[in-house]
Amino acid sequence: MLKATNLSKTYGKHQALSQLNLSVDKGEIFCLLGQNGAGKTTTINLFLGLIEPTSGEASINGVMVVPNNNKTTKMIAYIPEVVQLYGNLSGIENLNFFSRLAGFRYTNTELSNFLMKAGLQEEAHHNNLSSYSKGMRQKVGIAIALSKNADYIFMDEPISGLDPKATLEFTNICKELSSEGKAIFMATHDIFNAVNVGTKIGIMKEGKLVHTSDTKDINATELQNLYLKTI
Repeated sequence: MLKATNLSKTYGKHQALSQLNLSVDKGEIFCLLGQNGAGKTTTINLFLGLIEPTSGEASINGVMVVPNNNKTTKMIAYIPEVVQLYGNLSGIENLNFFSRLAGFRYTNTELSNFLMKAGLQEEAHHNNLSSYSKGMRQKVGIAIALSKNADYIFMDEPISGLDPKATLEFTNICKELSSEGKAIFMATHDIFNAVNVGTKIGIMKEGKLVHTSDTKDINATELQNLYLKTI
């Protein structure tokens, strides 16, 4: 599982994250809500090993991220708000490049299968990324995560800027990954999609996790009212 134990991060006098305790099991989709600056991205960056905690620890499958991020990075994948890909390469070429960086070598057929599983239509596989919509780029990002065979996928505002159709497609892909045992940790501002896609919800304020609940125990209206009261 993903686990944070008394995880804290300070920058000078600013407390970006304070005594965070949470766990995410395989098959769960944990949606973390909060305003900008609440600590959502800091939490993700600590699990990714991009920054070190001031105190406490983040662990993945029982392995502490610090000082073992060379081991933990092999277990995870990351899909940012804007997936950074090469516009002069096709979808399949980008996937081939990034999967090779992670130490995997796949045939073109295998690469196409990853892209199709991520929901990218076959006719787009060989088109340059410069012609892709944001939703299509996100699907390439998901395919990269699949090619790494990552059990844990981190997402930072993944549906920001997506139209309703692309959002629904993305949500369905996340649910399919969850059904296969993948764990997803998603930072988002979208309350209604969080209820729709998540299995657990967390609300963060000023670096503290102030509320958690199972989505089966709360509807979108109740969550919106709770969120507005909290922030």
